[in-house]
Amino acid sequence: MNDAVENFLVWLAVQKGASQATQKAYGSDLLQLDTFLRSQGVDLTHVENISRRHIQAYLAWLFRQGEAKSSMARKLAAVRTFIRFQQRNGLVVENVAAQVRNPRQENRHPRVLNVDETFALLDATDNAPKAAAKDLLCRDLALAELLYGSGLRISEALNLNVVDVQLASRVLRVMGKGVKERLAPLSDTSFSSLVAWLKTRHHLAKSEEQALFVGTRGARLNRREAARIIARLCRRAGLDVTISPHCLRHSFATHLLAAGADLRSVQELLGHQRLTTTQRYTQVSLKHLTEIYDKAHPRAEKNFTKEK
Repeated sequence: MNDAVENFLVWLAVQKGASQATQKAYGSDLLQLDTFLRSQGVDLTHVENISRRHIQAYLAWLFRQGEAKSSMARKLAAVRTFIRFQQRNGLVVENVAAQVRNPRQENRHPRVLNVDETFALLDATDNAPKAAAKDLLCRDLALAELLYGSGLRISEALNLNVVDVQLASRVLRVMGKGVKERLAPLSDTSFSSLVAWLKTRHHLAKSEEQALFVGTRGARLNRREAARIIARLCRRAGLDVTISPHCLRHSFATHLLAAGADLRSVQELLGHQRLTTTQRYTQVSLKHLTEIYDKAHPRAEKNFTKEK
């Protein structure tokens, strides 16, 4: 990795408060771009030689490689941020990546569970025969309850320390994207699950470990382990789908809006910087309501056609 990219990643971490996952993704994206650009006779070390056509050629190459349009958009965002950083340092006059449009995205909505599926996943009974298995299930349910009950990102949940849990006021101190802190309320079931987990956490955690959620080795739980936990709960609940941890956050937002919560409140709870990010959940709710109408209403077009 060249010095220009390394300096950018340091700035991203220190000045922008980017997470380790974001730093890793941007570093990987820029390394891929640099490899492509070298085949075109330029590179990221001399960013002033990069033109808009180079960026367009890069996106075209990604398309031919079968890259998803959402990934292409993320990679383009990384390039824009990198060149903007070079602008601030006076190395380039204009941001050529900002002159390139994002690929048109597929109209996809976040995957969500319905209420019955969510309750089935969260209502697993503690009938495990061994004490160690009981401890793990206690942890697993506490994690799932936080993802759904408080709408946390998986990274936010895994970064929580024990001191961030304020049981007396029933809130969590959450560090969101861009090192922005917010208070997330605890639902009754989240509160109960956390109390149960905190009572048994010492069976798994190392004595010096500050993390709220720990793995079997006593250290902070990682994303891969968290994904396996939610997949295991799905199987335990007998669901015919296996969801990602983030799906519980999507379900949290969708269920709130379907129950009449206002968009601004949901935005605050999710920690979204822009309201437009939250608005996609209104489309999910509307789509769900339309499906219910089509199935249930006697004058809905499908039912009316069948009667004819």
